[in-house]
Amino acid sequence: MRRVRTLREQEGRAGLALISPTLVITIVVVVLPLLWAIMLAFQDVRLINIRRAGLFGRYTLENFSYVLAEPGFWSALVNTLVYTVAGTALSIAIGLVAALALRDKFRGRTLVRASILVPYVAPVVAVAFLWETMLNPQYGIVNTWLSQPIAFLSQAKGTFLGIEVPVALLTVIAFEAWRYFPFAFLFILARLQALPAELDEAAVVDGATPTQRFRYVIMPQLWRIIALLSVLRFVFTFTKFDDVYLLTGGGAGTEVVSVRVYNFLTARDDIGASAAQAIVLAVVLVVFLVVYLRFFGGGERAEQG
Repeated sequence: MRRVRTLREQEGRAGLALISPTLVITIVVVVLPLLWAIMLAFQDVRLINIRRAGLFGRYTLENFSYVLAEPGFWSALVNTLVYTVAGTALSIAIGLVAALALRDKFRGRTLVRASILVPYVAPVVAVAFLWETMLNPQYGIVNTWLSQPIAFLSQAKGTFLGIEVPVALLTVIAFEAWRYFPFAFLFILARLQALPAELDEAAVVDGATPTQRFRYVIMPQLWRIIALLSVLRFVFTFTKFDDVYLLTGGGAGTEVVSVRVYNFLTARDDIGASAAQAIVLAVVLVVFLVVYLRFFGGGERAEQG
């Protein structure tokens, strides 16, 4: 006699059937390429002999020792960290300022809010070309305002107020902040709209200044969303390739690890070394995520308990 399934068993089978397509796509698109990259990172694989690479190939740590000792790797990693941290912080700071400025009602607020999203939704090739044209030292509009032209995207070092600064790297960071601050703007504005109006009104009645209201009323409500934005933008920016490559090609002191991986893959045909650098990049990201979950995820669980 056929056993009748309980309601819990039926729901479990239905849930498994519903998530199966997503699970299969994730395995094919994410898991298998990741395992393939890890396998290549531990083998001496170049484009000419990639057909001979397989699961039972000769595994070695030579790729990691090679890329870690290769000139330029550590400077590229430092550039990546500086670019990521500065770009993340600036984009969130600008998004916070924009969200606070556009929080209250005024005429044309909807149009202004919509226009702020243009840098984020515009094609990266188009906005990168726009910045290249604006910053061109010969005919760019920005240099017409300066007494002396500056090659923003091809000058590695420059002097500002007697201090030597990395011109091209700072320009790329500014582009990152400008392009992705609308992402932070949307998150922060949504949280601001959900804040209880009574808290702000009570602070005004008590005579709190705008600075005090921001520090003691608004920021305590925003710090978790800002922490979430920080980890999301850090992950996205740390592996960013297209913005840097389109603006500078990794030259003038702006080479980040993702561009370096691409150069190893295309210029040297060294697939194993490229995969090894990508794995190092992934390991750094995993360490960051572990630290984030340790300090922020634990706090959320404690509050819920």
